Amino acid sequence: MSTTLPTPLSNSAGAAALNSAAIQSWKESLAKTARPDWRDFWQETLAMTQRLFIQLQRRPSTLVAGVVQPLIWLVLFGALFQNVPAGLFGESRNYGQFLGAGIIVFTAFGGALNAGLPVMFDREFGFLNRFLVAPLASRYSIVVASALFIASLSLLQTAAILSLSALLGAGLPNFLGLVLVLAIVMALVLGVTALSLGLTFALPGHIELIAVIFVTNLPLLFSSTALVPLDFMPHWLQIVASFNPLTYAIEPIRYVYLHPDWSWSSLVLQTPFFNVSLAACGVVLTIFCAGSLALIQPLLRQRMA
Repeated sequence: MSTTLPTPLSNSAGAAALNSAAIQSWKESLAKTARPDWRDFWQETLAMTQRLFIQLQRRPSTLVAGVVQPLIWLVLFGALFQNVPAGLFGESRNYGQFLGAGIIVFTAFGGALNAGLPVMFDREFGFLNRFLVAPLASRYSIVVASALFIASLSLLQTAAILSLSALLGAGLPNFLGLVLVLAIVMALVLGVTALSLGLTFALPGHIELIAVIFVTNLPLLFSSTALVPLDFMPHWLQIVASFNPLTYAIEPIRYVYLHPDWSWSSLVLQTPFFNVSLAACGVVLTIFCAGSLALIQPLLRQRMA
């Protein structure tokens, strides 16, 4: 009894078999599966954002303190300087109107600077490692979720400050002015949140991160135009304030409060070196935001690989 062995396929026949329509279809479906799906990315991002809001819901004192503190600043500082001579703070009718823009920006800045703390605690308690080994469409959903969470809180704080300022007699910008205020706040929040998340992955623990926050907060406040105009400062401090990104967020908001007929070419700031228009402030904030995002990219790729 003889057994007939199958003849081995030639190289050309094997290649033809591997390149058959069925195999090609399987390869294409596998490639599509390997690509990150944007729907999955946003589903992950929203789920992680919801987790942060659940944490906030369980500890509402954080939200209450974040809203009440800037309102206390607005009331107390406004009352402290309410008897200053008219015109001492530029075109503002009262110090409360002058101060409102500074409180809005500094509150958003402080909240964004704290954005890295939840991620840092996740890192220390091991939750971040669970995220990193999970089959996520993109690990950048962790970063985007933190940015969305902080942006939502900043919008709530901004709305509370605008409302109280209006009740105290500061008035409100027109509709386009309000849109511009929110856009400025969001640009600042995005840039500072990026830096905070970068520090989260660069520093060894939350003690060091809190130390950086404490050291950074007040110096940037007092070296900006949040509390006094630029011409009130000594010359050296005017130079420092001219390079402070908070100044370029405060002055446009302050201008649209006072000038309903604002335009992009309106002059909003006179520094010791140059005059700054409303459009130029927008460019500075855009560069700051883009630079912050670009700066943390290599660190995030390394730590989230």
